[in-house]
Amino acid sequence: MPSEKTIESITQIPGVFVGQVSNEAAATGCTAIVCPSGATGGVDVRGGAPATRETDLLRPEETVDVLHAVVLSGGSAFGLSAACGVAEELERRGYGLDVGVSRVPIVSGACLFDLACGDPSIRPTVDDGRAACAAALDSGSQPLERGNVGAGAGCTVGKLAGPERAMKSGLGEDVEQAGELVCGAIAAVNACGDVRDPNTGQKIAGVRTEDGSALADTVDVLLGGFARMPLARTNTTISCVVTNARLTKAQATKVAQMSADAYAHAISPTHTTNDGDTVFVMATGEVDAPVDVVGALATRALGRAIADGARQATSAHGYPAARDL
Repeated sequence: MPSEKTIESITQIPGVFVGQVSNEAAATGCTAIVCPSGATGGVDVRGGAPATRETDLLRPEETVDVLHAVVLSGGSAFGLSAACGVAEELERRGYGLDVGVSRVPIVSGACLFDLACGDPSIRPTVDDGRAACAAALDSGSQPLERGNVGAGAGCTVGKLAGPERAMKSGLGEDVEQAGELVCGAIAAVNACGDVRDPNTGQKIAGVRTEDGSALADTVDVLLGGFARMPLARTNTTISCVVTNARLTKAQATKVAQMSADAYAHAISPTHTTNDGDTVFVMATGEVDAPVDVVGALATRALGRAIADGARQATSAHGYPAARDL
């Protein structure tokens, strides 16, 4: 029988495990959200420059109806290798879709561009994916570490006026409950725009004024014609919502679509041509709940997780964090 005890981290949701690998010196890493027994998956991709793996497979009309892991990674498109390592580690441990001659773990993932933050020659590898998956399965229900870790290690925000006015961001988390229903979210926040508190609208991090002492407004910069993107398509907020709700693939897709509204609540501007914004959903199937209730709760969790990613970051590689202003 599902418990109504307070859940403080998604690692406390039964059947959900999270592991991370970070390289602080290179400012990159990966985060693996693992459901070894399988979850129902969905996805919504709204950014103009995504780097993803196994998103087509999550469409409601496709036949595979189980998802074993979602990998959020730095390293731009190179970081997709980490998902291969997660799949290999799951296979080694006997998890995956039974295809008769072997088991094939179904692993989806998305990457963000962090190559300009630290060392661009170092990206998450297959070995990093293996290590993140092993850490997830061996760590139990330890609370998730946030900030400059995993996929958040090299995250920055507010880059529309150039890197000298940008800020450090990171990996954030939030968990929301309504009775037995739990929705948790993890977000690696590498947005082109500013990050705001979704409840108050207060700006947390983003483009700074020219003297660097305060926060400006990315939309004002954009409309003023002073925006310069020396590296286009270098932004992305990638997220995973985990819920104990019982959902079909179509319903999980709808929850992902609803959850994407959290980006608009917490990031301005969002879903630009320079962002690869992607939201995954994993539903473990323990609690019956109306899909609209799940979507609303997931949207709240994801908005707060995005804000948390900006708040938990610490300054690194020349980028100040919100706590420094």
